[in-house]
Amino acid sequence: MEIVCLDMEGVLVPEIWIAFAEKSGIPELKKTTRDEPDYDKLMKYRIKILKEHGLGLPEIREVIERIEPMEGAKDFLDELRALTQVIILSDTFTQFAGPLMAKLGYPTIFCNTLVVADNGEIVDYKMRCEQSKLSTVKALQSIGYDTIASGDSFNDLGMITNSKAGFLFKSPVAIREQYPDIPAFEEYGELLAAIRAELT
Repeated sequence: MEIVCLDMEGVLVPEIWIAFAEKSGIPELKKTTRDEPDYDKLMKYRIKILKEHGLGLPEIREVIERIEPMEGAKDFLDELRALTQVIILSDTFTQFAGPLMAKLGYPTIFCNTLVVADNGEIVDYKMRCEQSKLSTVKALQSIGYDTIASGDSFNDLGMITNSKAGFLFKSPVAIREQYPDIPAFEEYGELLAAIRAELT
């Protein structure tokens, strides 16, 4: 029995922090897990910059409301969910995910939580568990599932390499070159065909 685990940002929707960086005019916020493998370091960096500019959750959510899924993402997800169970494993936050899940037809998502002050300032964050994507894949395997995983960034590599099958999707050249043994795709049709071939 298989279950597919997908990353969200960069795979199904554009990167939230890049969209917010462009809207706010703060280029430092364009850094993502494609650039910085240490997620704790990345989030502390983001929170510090937000504080310096007096920005918080309300301003980010305003940008998120305008973000649309990547072209073809919802059709891909609908077709995949008709074939097998799918969970989105993301290092985003519940406070960010809501509007995007609505646009994707409310798939199941496991993600993290922000600690937000009454004035909307983001003061910290709480990971669902340590190495959340890898830990979730291993937990699913422990209850009888074979996992098939796909993502685009450094923080997806654990779930990809520890699954029955794993694929890079729309990854930067640097990651594809560093991990040449992982099949890499750019189109949803290619990824769907690769996943379908792994389903029993």
